[in-house]
Amino acid sequence: MSTTAAPSFAAALAAGPLVLDGGLSNQLESAGHDLGDALWSARLLAEDPDAVVAAHRAYYEAGAQVAITSSYQATFEGFAARGIGAAEAAGLLRRSVELAREAARQATADGVAGPLYVAASAGPYGAMLADGSEYRGAYGLSVAELERFHRPRLEALAAAGPDVLALETVPDTDEARALLRAVRGLGVPAWLSFSAAGDRTRAGQPLADAFALAADAPEVVAVGVNCCTPEDADRAVPMAARAAGKPVVVYPNSGESWDARARAWCGTPAFSADRVAAWTAAGARLVGGCCRVGPEAVAALARQLTG
Repeated sequence: MSTTAAPSFAAALAAGPLVLDGGLSNQLESAGHDLGDALWSARLLAEDPDAVVAAHRAYYEAGAQVAITSSYQATFEGFAARGIGAAEAAGLLRRSVELAREAARQATADGVAGPLYVAASAGPYGAMLADGSEYRGAYGLSVAELERFHRPRLEALAAAGPDVLALETVPDTDEARALLRAVRGLGVPAWLSFSAAGDRTRAGQPLADAFALAADAPEVVAVGVNCCTPEDADRAVPMAARAAGKPVVVYPNSGESWDARARAWCGTPAFSADRVAAWTAAGARLVGGCCRVGPEAVAALARQLTG
């Protein structure tokens, strides 16, 4: 069964809700892959593409209807630092979409109900720096500079034909404005997802103002939060629905926190499928997990959402 068959992503979202996958990195690490470098899971696009397919497939088999590609930390600048030229880097960005498509093909061939969708991940500028600054934002760059950074890889990802672009873990409103400019004219819908703390972006701006930026962006089909605590997600979902007037996307972390200096997770997990009913009642139509949320948790979400 083709993963590009009707209904389109926008039509499926309108009928929603849809189940997103969980953390790709923790699934790869659980399979024994070391992701401790600046390219994170994007390194495996070149070194072990079969591992990426297997990780996506695990989530599809758990009940996810949308897989987010391994391109979160994949940028032309990041690849260049590893001696990878622009043409090869563009090919690796395209490959991230192709590998998720292959996982969907394999899953449906083995009986997983479709259609299954692919979201091409575009992480924030700070993800390329690999120093935790995506949790802070305020890089000192202008909106125009950030747009110039994002546009080439968004073009490469869009050319691979994903169902949607995932503009995710956005820490501040300047970067959101840049991303909204960068997706214009690409011909692929997008969701815009902020990383939040309480009622603020990670850079400290009012979260409601950040959500409102997407209200008049026709390319954006959903707005919300990811890579935050489940408690922050509880507060953000109704706020996003009110501020943007669009379907809400929500995929928080497990509830543990990332220590960028120690490069380790700490704290106690708080993610639970029991939160799903309140999220969907408040407007969530794309629901999944981010860091440290694995296939078992996604399976529980799927049971809540689809019965």
